[in-house]
Amino acid sequence: MLRYAPLALALALPVFAADANSERLGKAAVVFQEVMDTPDKGIPQELLANAECAVIIPGLKKGAFIVGAKYGRGFFSCRNKGSGWSPPAAVRIEGGSFGLQIGGSETDVVMLVMNQGGADRLLSSKFTLGGDASVAAGPVGRSAQAETDAYMTAQILTWSRSRGAFAGLSLSGATLRQDLDVNQALYGKPYENKDIIRSGTIVAPASAASFLAVLNKHSSRK
Repeated sequence: MLRYAPLALALALPVFAADANSERLGKAAVVFQEVMDTPDKGIPQELLANAECAVIIPGLKKGAFIVGAKYGRGFFSCRNKGSGWSPPAAVRIEGGSFGLQIGGSETDVVMLVMNQGGADRLLSSKFTLGGDASVAAGPVGRSAQAETDAYMTAQILTWSRSRGAFAGLSLSGATLRQDLDVNQALYGKPYENKDIIRSGTIVAPASAASFLAVLNKHSSRK
């Protein structure tokens, strides 16, 4: 019987991976919903309305913040003309300085990509925030002046949430790269992010329903 154990394990691993990534997709949806439920202390609605893409990386562990370590995994979606938000694609975030605001045992990171140039960078296999694409700490709340200034000066705006506190956070120096392993687990093929986002033929997995629903709820512009 023991000789069949490795085979059973090999068959179980893809299922486990798919479940873990589906759970992370669900957590990303919850993070975004909770942030948007507090408009006076969250992401300004006008910025979300003008964003090309949204990136959510839930539950980064404080213990993972080591130089060169993988800080965490998350997902993003971009707007496609006429069809709303795209199926989600997977990303990893690595390196960079998260500053003192990061504190706490877990931190959620939210990013908005504000123009096509930033979206093009996000769809590459790897890019550096603050190097390949300009990045700034996002404004919090309803300040119209802050919205205008941030929208005009950065391709990507970033926020963090830790211990319930939500604040703008500069992630300059951090690297985002596509996560083909997660794409494989969710879609059954190691699709590149640009294909998931832009092809128009790849169907979102059932596990992405809540993620896409919360994006459409708060910003349904096509």
